[in-house]
Amino acid sequence: MKIVVNTRLLQKNKLDGIGVFTHEIFSRMVKSHPEHTFYFLFDHKPDADFIYAQNVIPLVIYPPTKTPMLYKIWFQVQVPRILKKINPDIFISPDGNIPLKANVKTINVIHDLNFEQFPQYLPAKWLKYYKKYFPEFARHCTKLITVSNYSKQDIASTYHIDAEKINVVYNAAADYFIPLTEEQKNSVRLQYASNNPYFIFVGSMHPRKNIVTLLRAFDEFKTRNNSTHKLILAGKKMWWTGEMEKAYSNLKHKNEVIFTGRIPNEELSRLVAASDGLVYIPHFEGFGIPVLEAFKSRVPVICSNTTSLPEVAGDAAILVSPENISEIANAMHLLAENRELKENLINKGTERLNRFSWDKSAIDFWNSIEKTAKC
Repeated sequence: MKIVVNTRLLQKNKLDGIGVFTHEIFSRMVKSHPEHTFYFLFDHKPDADFIYAQNVIPLVIYPPTKTPMLYKIWFQVQVPRILKKINPDIFISPDGNIPLKANVKTINVIHDLNFEQFPQYLPAKWLKYYKKYFPEFARHCTKLITVSNYSKQDIASTYHIDAEKINVVYNAAADYFIPLTEEQKNSVRLQYASNNPYFIFVGSMHPRKNIVTLLRAFDEFKTRNNSTHKLILAGKKMWWTGEMEKAYSNLKHKNEVIFTGRIPNEELSRLVAASDGLVYIPHFEGFGIPVLEAFKSRVPVICSNTTSLPEVAGDAAILVSPENISEIANAMHLLAENRELKENLINKGTERLNRFSWDKSAIDFWNSIEKTAKC
């Protein structure tokens, strides 16, 4: 088969959620199926690391996709031209955008509908684009893939699509997340937290990630407990808002909050593995990879009891209401003080990891390709 893949989000040192999914799935798939030819479509000069095997042909299509208008030009004008030249068996788009007039079987991946549930968190021009086109993209594709059963039901009900059209392919944790020895943990604590224990949040500082409540819950935990714990937030402040700044400024214990910015993957893995617990309480999540990263690092987890997170975490985390500051603070207290509970959660998390692996997900994705090819 000739398989064309939208790989524009494969960018060196800039892999976020969808880019990680694309990288992990297709780095495995192209090597497992050397009998097929994969055409990777980039909107920038690709890094050699993303040309995973000899059966990958990279193609650069301009313009770079920076605005909704450039999205429309790239997907609705430029990509159809390339597809007409290649005449592929299947076109795959891991980021939800597809050409609407190309005569080719299409697999579209929509990870979640966060913009439908929380439209206030998107700039107006992007919200207009997503609200107008994503229902069309979802209905027009031959097969739709998403990353959780929660997202499957959400997409089916919101866009009135037969759930049988939607396959679930789970995310997983990267291989570089590993446990640390006590000596290694002490070294990380000394480097980042003045030799103190700490809780960690991983992700961008986006309003949907519920940063304001996280900060206030940590402040309540510190106020109620004689604890030396710190809170580390590992991620970019790209979406930092006035409300977040006000919440941070008003903290009694703001000197105990540490912002690392975005850090390299291997360093992030050390930072997670040395923590006393991941506190991950977003309002909405289509999957929640940081939960699995913590499990893989043998770190206990506090996470939201909403959207996809109970599906991912199961009984291996302390599930809390993302709106309840005291409940979150109590959960922090439990992780800080209850060693038996902490070890129990760590063991359950390790066991739960068996449900999620990139190898299995790549196989599941390939099965969807084979089914689509036979349509």
